[in-house]
Amino acid sequence: MADFNSSFDMPSSSLSENAESAELQRLIAVEQQKAQFQAQVHNFTDVCWDKCMEKPSSKLDSRTETCLVSCVERFIDTTLSITNRFTQMVQKGAH
Repeated sequence: MADFNSSFDMPSSSLSENAESAELQRLIAVEQQKAQFQAQVHNFTDVCWDKCMEKPSSKLDSRTETCLVSCVERFIDTTLSITNRFTQMVQKGAH
């Protein structure tokens, strides 16, 4: 009789393990997205800092601020354009 009950427990425990595994995979994907975002921010910070900062000071002058804003906007636009192009390529390849 114990064997009969344990066989019914298996699917329930298997479902629970599958749900836990799916949740873990979702959490890992979220953390990977966060890490990718952080890496992108770090990357464009480095690029734009090197491009726009002539000499560090206690305040940003308007020219440097404008340069930084433009640099970041170009970086984001370029990243979005590349991402959209890859998405189109993947969608065409899937059909």
